[in-house]
Amino acid sequence: MNMYPHDTVVPFKDSAESKKKQVETMFDKIAFRYDFLNRFLSAGIDVSWRKKAIKLLLPLHPKKILDVATGTGDFALTSYEILKPEKITGIDISEGMLELGREKIVKAGLANHIELLNGDSEAILFEDNSFDAVTVAFGVRNFENLEQGLSEIKRVMRPGGRLIVLECTEPSLPVIKQFYNVYMKFITPKIGRIIAKNNDAYQYLNDSVLQFPQKNSFIKILNEAGYRNTFYKTLTLGICTIYCAEK
Repeated sequence: MNMYPHDTVVPFKDSAESKKKQVETMFDKIAFRYDFLNRFLSAGIDVSWRKKAIKLLLPLHPKKILDVATGTGDFALTSYEILKPEKITGIDISEGMLELGREKIVKAGLANHIELLNGDSEAILFEDNSFDAVTVAFGVRNFENLEQGLSEIKRVMRPGGRLIVLECTEPSLPVIKQFYNVYMKFITPKIGRIIAKNNDAYQYLNDSVLQFPQKNSFIKILNEAGYRNTFYKTLTLGICTIYCAEK
């Protein structure tokens, strides 16, 4: 398995724990403010990003969907709203995030259609070819081993199934890039410290985005992992990107 620059980016630089364990701890700590900060820091645009990504699955009419790194279940809930599949299963390593997600699902009356489970993206506890589609929203850069995670996702997806990845990216336009870097480096961690009482988590957000393989670099990794018909689509001046791949 290859190593990538983002593999060494961790939330707590002084910790001796693995990246996976640090990510789990980080999300448990910020779960209570995660949804609010997503809306606040993106000025609500993240809602439209999710909808655009999910609509790429409409031609597939998926009946069974796996949402990896599901967090508080936002992507799973929006997927059900748009696609109306038989079942969506979400997995995540943070029990704190999952608890909030389960509350949202019960409140929406969708407990019979969406199930959130504690699960590791790099050791998915489902049989081969179990799902018509797999989604990952803002989660792949948190994988401890990117290639292992992508391999597991492909394994549990049926032939012809589709993977949708939504991820933050650094814009390429000079003026936008400069503003983005200032916002992510200085403003986002300060807001995280004030609202979520956690500076490390939102500094990690910036560092992990900058180090993660972006656009064509990530497409190359998908291709090397055996995916086909890969492409990407940038959103909102390039600050977010949808990646699409098939098994």
